[in-house]
Amino acid sequence: SLTRLEREIFGPILHVIRWRGEELDQVCAAIAATGYGLTLGVHSRIDETIERIASRLPVGNVYVNRNMIGAVVGVQPFGGQGLSGTGPKAGGPHYLSRFATERTRSVDTTAAGGNAGLMALDQNEE
Repeated sequence: SLTRLEREIFGPILHVIRWRGEELDQVCAAIAATGYGLTLGVHSRIDETIERIASRLPVGNVYVNRNMIGAVVGVQPFGGQGLSGTGPKAGGPHYLSRFATERTRSVDTTAAGGNAGLMALDQNEE
């Protein structure tokens, strides 16, 4: 049962759970609800199944039909989501920019009764 996984465990552990195919969405929801999201491994020859699973689980890295370990810092960014990892991925070409959050806010001051004429003034006028 998925409920046996009460915390994140690192090591050579294989936790196997059987479920019916029609229960896949519920299984993905239960996994997502744990709050952990370091790495996801999917083994399937059906592209739709791979996308169905990967799109429902918030994880740092998704490995499809391959070994799930061995991310190389500086080559393959690595980091988890939720209760796993630190958020920004370590290494990779976009590492620094992952710490920055760009936001823009535009306010129409005339909607609140502001003087639109002030926006047309030349900055050099005194």
